[in-house]
Parts: sequence; C-alpha cells; structure tokens
Amino acid sequence: MGGERVGHGRGAPVRTVACAVGGVVLLAGCASMPDSGDLRGVESTPRKDPQVRVFAMPPSEDATPPQIVQGFLEALTSDDPDYRTARQYLTPKAAKSWRPELSTTVLSEGPGAYADSPVREDADSLTYTLTGTKVATVDAQQSYAPATGSYDKPVRLTKDPKNDQWRIDAVPQGVVMGKSDFQRNYMSVNKYYFASNTEGADAGAPPSAVADPVYVRSHVDPTTQMVRSLLAGPTAWLDPVVRSSFPAGTELRKGTGSLTVDDRGRLSVPLNGGAAEAGAEQCEEMAAQLLFTLRNLSPVVEEVELRAGGEQLCALAQDEAETVAVRSTLDRPEHLYFVDEEQRLVRIAADSSDTEPEPVPGALGEGGRTLRSVAVARDERTAAGVSADGTSLYVSALVASGSLGEPVLRSRGKREQDRLSAPSWDAQGDLWVADRDPGNPRLYLLVGGAEEPLPVRTPGLDGRVQAVRVAADGVRIALVVEEDDRRSLMIGRIERSGPGGGTDGRPAVTVRELRSATPELEQVTAMSWTGESRLVVVGREQGGVEQMKYVEVDGSIPDVPPPAALTGVKDVTAAADEQTPLVAYSVDGIVRLPSGAQWQKVTEGTAPVYPG
Repeated sequence: MGGERVGHGRGAPVRTVACAVGGVVLLAGCASMPDSGDLRGVESTPRKDPQVRVFAMPPSEDATPPQIVQGFLEALTSDDPDYRTARQYLTPKAAKSWRPELSTTVLSEGPGAYADSPVREDADSLTYTLTGTKVATVDAQQSYAPATGSYDKPVRLTKDPKNDQWRIDAVPQGVVMGKSDFQRNYMSVNKYYFASNTEGADAGAPPSAVADPVYVRSHVDPTTQMVRSLLAGPTAWLDPVVRSSFPAGTELRKGTGSLTVDDRGRLSVPLNGGAAEAGAEQCEEMAAQLLFTLRNLSPVVEEVELRAGGEQLCALAQDEAETVAVRSTLDRPEHLYFVDEEQRLVRIAADSSDTEPEPVPGALGEGGRTLRSVAVARDERTAAGVSADGTSLYVSALVASGSLGEPVLRSRGKREQDRLSAPSWDAQGDLWVADRDPGNPRLYLLVGGAEEPLPVRTPGLDGRVQAVRVAADGVRIALVVEEDDRRSLMIGRIERSGPGGGTDGRPAVTVRELRSATPELEQVTAMSWTGESRLVVVGREQGGVEQMKYVEVDGSIPDVPPPAALTGVKDVTAAADEQTPLVAYSVDGIVRLPSGAQWQKVTEGTAPVYPG
C-alpha cells in the first residue's frame, strides 16, 4: 500500500500520546500530533490501576486525515461509556449507523492504518486501510473466542465542503484495538444460569449453577452491564444446556440508569412487567443468579432486591443464595487419591499436610488388580480404575466389603498407549472414559458407572480422544484430542436426550460444538478443571518448552499468575474449590502447590486425582 501510515503498527517508533491529569488519562490532543508519518497509540496507558480512568479528546480544529484516523482509534480504547467522543470523528450519518457494541476485534498490536494514496491538497475524500493480526473476537453477546488471520478493513474519510473539516464517513462495525488495550479496557466476568440438560437429576434437588463467562468494559459501570447481560440470556454456545429463571422478555424497567449498591451492600433491581408474575421460589432463583453474577464485582453486593410494578418481588442475601442453587466451588473434597508404588488406589486428607497415604476401603485398595489410572465419584463413595495394561475398566464401591467383579469395559488396542484413558465422573454419578484404540476410537458414558457403556456421539470431532475431564456443572467436558502430531485441548457441550432418544432405545448423549481452549499450544500433556470456568493445562507451544498455565473455557487467559514452574509434569489435578492445593505427578513423584508457596513433595506415586 502507498501513502501515509498511521497508528501503532509493528516497527513504529514509540511516541506516547497520553497525558495523565489526576486520576484521568486523556488520549489525543494532549500531545502534539504530526500531520504525517508514524504515530503511536495508547499502549503505555495504565492497565490495572482501578483509580485511573482513560478518556479520549475530540478532534481538534482543522485536524488532518492522519489525526482523524489516529484520534478515532484511540477513542475506541477510552472509558467513554457510549463512545460519544469516537462518534465526533465520524460524519453525522456514519455516527448514526455505527454500532460499536456488535463486536470487539483484538489484534496482537494496535491497528496500523495506511492511506491508500498520498493526500492531495485538493482532495475531498481519502481511504485508509486498518491492518493487524487477529488474536480474538468478542461478539455481540460479549462472548470471547480466539481468532487467527489478518485484519484488513477500510476506513473512508471525506471533507465537509461547508467547513473544510475531515471526518470518517465509512467505518467497520464494532471496535478494534490491540491486545494490551483490550486487557486494560475489558475484564472477564461469569454470569450464571442453571443446568437444564441433566437427565436423571434428583427431583426437587436445587438446580446446579453454570458459569457463562463474558467480557465487559471494566470501567464503564460493570454492575449494570452484567445485570443487562444476565437478563439478555446465556451465550449461544451454552444456551442449549442451561436455563434462566427470569421470565422471557424480562429487562430492566424502561428508563433505568446506573444500578448502584447502597452502603449496606444492597442492590435494588427494577424490572419490567415481564417479571411481575414470578412466584416466590422462581424469584429467589432469579436473585441467586444475580448474586452469583455480581459477587466478584466492586462494590460487593451482599443482598439483591428485585422489584416490578413498584413493588418488591423478593430479596435474597448472599448466604441465602447458596441454599437456593448448587455451586461446585462450595464442594471441598475430603481426600486426594492416587496410585501408590504397589499400584493400589490410596488417599490422603485433602486439607492436610499428610504424606503417608492409606489404601481406600474396598477392592481397589486391596491390590487385587494393579492400576495405572483412577477416578473417584464426587460423593467419594465409588471409584473407577483402569488396569495397569490399560485394557480393563473396573468400578467398585469404597466400602470395606466392596467387591471388584468383572470389568465394565475392555479395550482391544494393541499397544498400552492405544487403550483406555483415565476415567472421569460427572456431577450425576455417571462415568466417562475414552477408548484410544485406533481401530475403533470411542468416547463412552456408563450411567451410574455400572450400566452397559453408551457410545457418545461426537459430531465434528477430528482425531482421537486421549484424555477426558467432565466439569462439575455436568454440562461441559474437556477433551485432549490427538490429530496427526498435535494434541489440543477442546471444550464441548454435553447434550442428553431422554430415554429412547438413541437408536437402541437408550438415552442419546452427544458432545457438540467442540472448540479449542489453547490454540497456541501444540502439545497438551495434562489438564484438569479448576473453579467453575477455568482449567489448568500443561503443554508447550511449537518450538517452546513445557509450561503450566490457567485458561478459561472460552480460550482466554485469566488475569491471575500462572502456577509455579514444575519439571516433567505428567498429570495434574485440581478441585472446583480453588482454595484446595493444586497437585501434580512429576519426575519428583506426587507434589502439591499450597496457596502462596512453592511445589512440595508429598510422596511417591502416580495418577493423582481429586473427586470428579
């Protein structure tokens, strides 16, 4: 492309155009801006200081085309609630048709801008091309997704014949910014719905809360943003397996502005008439959804009051919400389990510094069958173990009189690495396992851990499943999938039909819309769920070294420090309760990572697991 180059593309010299005034950072107009040549954006503005707000400046009188383009791009990264300043860089027609809320495109660096031709003094129009390398997108539902490829979008400017002022009259929908600006401007927040596709759940049992992560602008009234997002419903990917207790059509009452928490931590939420007919139980579930969603925002919400038609529908406090719905983070495991040197299933207390394990009660702890991998049901009453050669899967009760019996599943894989994966229990007490036999690779579900293995449908899956972990919410599953020479971490949605939904009269179970959670990793060697929407993953990038990191289910990287480095990790396990120490099997044996400490040796052994 010819002509001028604007923006903060790769190779441009650093020239900051941000000025700090008190707790406010002003972008554009607080430093001199050249008429041509390379400009630098707002990469140097503060990222995490909650006291700093960033606002853009409107276009200056007689601003040149490069200044208009640069000022507009910088305005996209500001804390202006409705992008009013950014719209001042547009013609009235373009400002009216531009919809920034449709999407956010995240680039590896701030967008570069190139004039398609040199600017002539007598010109009345000019086109720039915005360029960059995509790393992610956030859609209109605020759902994050990793992205690849080049970004290449035109921006057209015109000169107003009445006042000779340049403005943008054609602009891409949505907003675009560099990764560092995105990290400064946006934060990930979980909104909560209830699992709806859990066939066989106990009647009358509290619903299970499911986290649905979205990205919101961190300095633009996140409380009100999250309430509106929650009322709008779950993201499209999660929608088929969750429900909201808010009646269809429920919105904030017309004219509602910013929602504020009072000095007692109480938030009053005025709703439209769609919520007026909700009964007491339904209203409490609605309030619980709000409390779960808002609990990690500031100021902290201790109680929610729902109102409609000028009257109170219900009120619910944080401690009461935990009785309305089940959250996996409240379930602290009693024990850590692993395979000892005699290849028996053993355990130690999860919340202690014990290093001397004890065999579990029952057949799997007696050593009658040597084991290589295990899984323990979430109620810690039943366990499953894969034989040392990988051919057989056994299930046994964790009681002194428990017997082993015959295998519930066998693999015909010729090599040990081509046989059964480590199993995983879901929240309903069903058992999942993959057969890695190249001749017949399958993912299986055993209802109750005892019924005949049910092949799980996996439409769109390319490659063989190497590892399986079901989320505590029961509606999401993590799979390590091997295709060619690559092992990737994929997240799928579990959909279940009722009895008779399958071709043989049994329920049909399908894992749909698998998506990558670690597109940058070439080889994933171990993974485990931790928390409600996060995983800990061990793997390496192409040409890189092994690393352990946290990832969100949507593929984004959480703003938390990664685990301390550990050499030669072969397995890792974590609990839904994030206060429970991370545990791994490495070249040093079984090791654990207490909060705020370094890895500590526990004992010899392999295949550590918490219940699940």
